[in-house]
Amino acid sequence: MAGRQYAAGRNTDPGPDAPGSVSKLSPYIRYRLLTEREVIASVLDQHSLEAAEKYVQEVLWRTYWKGWLEMRPSVWTRFQQERDRQQENFSDKNLLTAAEGGTTGIDAFDYYARELVTTGYLHNHARMWFASIWIFTLRLPWALGADFFLRHLIDADAASNTLSWRWVAGLQTVGKTYLATTDNITRFSNGRFAPSKELAREAVALTEPPPPHPISSPQSLPRLARPLEGVPTLLLITHEDLQPETIVLSDTPGSVPIAAAIIATGENILWGDGARAFVKLAAADTALRIAEQFNYRVELSATLDASIMISAARAEGVKQIVTPYAPVGPIADALASLFPVLAKEGITLTQVRRPWDEQFWPHAKKGFFTFKERIPSLLREQGLHK
Repeated sequence: MAGRQYAAGRNTDPGPDAPGSVSKLSPYIRYRLLTEREVIASVLDQHSLEAAEKYVQEVLWRTYWKGWLEMRPSVWTRFQQERDRQQENFSDKNLLTAAEGGTTGIDAFDYYARELVTTGYLHNHARMWFASIWIFTLRLPWALGADFFLRHLIDADAASNTLSWRWVAGLQTVGKTYLATTDNITRFSNGRFAPSKELAREAVALTEPPPPHPISSPQSLPRLARPLEGVPTLLLITHEDLQPETIVLSDTPGSVPIAAAIIATGENILWGDGARAFVKLAAADTALRIAEQFNYRVELSATLDASIMISAARAEGVKQIVTPYAPVGPIADALASLFPVLAKEGITLTQVRRPWDEQFWPHAKKGFFTFKERIPSLLREQGLHK
């Protein structure tokens, strides 16, 4: 389904109970239960890069968005500030309630609002239609729409969600917007919807001050400190990367002796009930897997805060905590607040970034087209493409 059949059918949303052309692997990739590398490797074992080009590109959109935001973290801060401002100041609460409750009278939009809340998932094309109608037909603040998705999508991450909404609004690629039309919705929903209420006829791009320039060169990201070798260590696992055995434990086998592991899922940071339920189950599975494979004592915690980290470190008699790197977003914000508190206790917190991210993220300097041109050569460097 990842080859030409996917390319032909990927834009069609036949409905949640009908077979479609999309894989629905996004929640597993989002929390790195599956990595982008694993998925693309599996696809290219069965298809040529030419045949699977669209599928590979869709997987790499998530990598691209993360890299783009990683080098411009103030855009995430800007979104949070705009969201908070609109939550306080937006006056038409009735319209906002109707949009979130699926009672606007726009059939496709209302259906997708309810599907999102019920299932925690929307087809990618439906997400674009929804965001376009939210911004240009209903004229609701884009940041409140992005927040609505964050609160309900199981697969939402800070980069993909924020930047996709910015793209629809004309903020990401300045002046380039996405306009949902009745004809497009009818065609790609297999005739399930034909919005009779008039949709916006044009999508005038929103404006903002220019985003900052990237903070790194095309060849590198800001360097991370390496874990101290031979030092007993506490492994910290968060919901940003639930596969530590392919990064922390594989890149430094034996050189960083792990005394125990703690999985702090950050359920208080996750936005919606669906995401919290998904991560809770995934974390329990990860704990069992890590304990069985490495014979570590693994502790599960719903929150990520300094007191938990300090207590766990003291219990194991360790002064070093190592964790898979958390990209820009709430977990990264939480970790940043931990650094000085842990340091006062003589505990270091070191992040380890995946080679995949080290290689791909620096190329997210401009638009996706420029990034796309680099995909074949980057996959060759990963040993995935001849």
